[in-house]
Amino acid sequence: MILAVTGITGHTGGYFLQELVKNGFDGTLRCLVRESSDTGALDASGLKVEKVVGDIKNPDDLFRLVDGADKVLHIAGIRDTLPLLEACEKAHVTGHIVLVHTTGIYSKFRMASGEYKEIEQKMQRYLERGMNITILRPTMIFGDMCDRNIHKFILMVDKFPVMPQVKGGRAKIRPVNARDLGRGYYQCVMKDKLPEPEYVVSGSRELSLRELCSLIGIFLGKKTRFVNVPTMAVAGGAWCVKQATGGRIDYVEKALRLSEDRVFDHDKATRDFGFEPEPFDVGLKREVGEYLHGKE
Repeated sequence: MILAVTGITGHTGGYFLQELVKNGFDGTLRCLVRESSDTGALDASGLKVEKVVGDIKNPDDLFRLVDGADKVLHIAGIRDTLPLLEACEKAHVTGHIVLVHTTGIYSKFRMASGEYKEIEQKMQRYLERGMNITILRPTMIFGDMCDRNIHKFILMVDKFPVMPQVKGGRAKIRPVNARDLGRGYYQCVMKDKLPEPEYVVSGSRELSLRELCSLIGIFLGKKTRFVNVPTMAVAGGAWCVKQATGGRIDYVEKALRLSEDRVFDHDKATRDFGFEPEPFDVGLKREVGEYLHGKE
């Protein structure tokens, strides 16, 4: 079997690679990597690895990746989904194609969800042509110092004398550990076909942002104090940063979503391919421990 993968050198891609090794994957792992990518983990994996050195923005490189592939896992991001599916159609891929998208599509803020909805509307034509596609939707991803979500909350709780809270920190979230996602990707892509077109992959439990910051404070060994901040003030500040950096730093979507509940269950993923995340507090304590170790 040839398994074609994008995003293997990224955060959750690394944990997916660990699952392949752990489960003794004996097919060919064909990966799209940039010339500058660190492929040390791939080289040390002991798997049969075929590297396609190229750019995900290049249609020819995407075709080289998927041509002859039995299955495809697209971790690199929703914005590159349409070119990938075009390459899969051109290469006549008939096997399971798993796309890692986002629960951001459910956001009430059009700035956060509009682009995602447009992409998925355009990909309907591939579903109508009979492509065997499954969409995975992770919630907020955390798990180690490489994440771009809870790592920031850990830094803020540790550094700020008072923790700002949008909407009083009442917004609910259900973060998912990157380790669990790596396992979930493996469980999903190893299925030849699944009964549902899409699955949420979320963490073990829901909690408010205030509870999250309080837990971080406990694991850091410090008391956390809070102050309420209006949603639009935070979003306005993020917009100013975006303008000042020419769009290089864009936290507007994340700022807006701090005020909305983002709680989605993974019951269907558990039922259909066995997805079971570890307890949230275990993963959070591990990540805070890594942070404290890094400060020593």
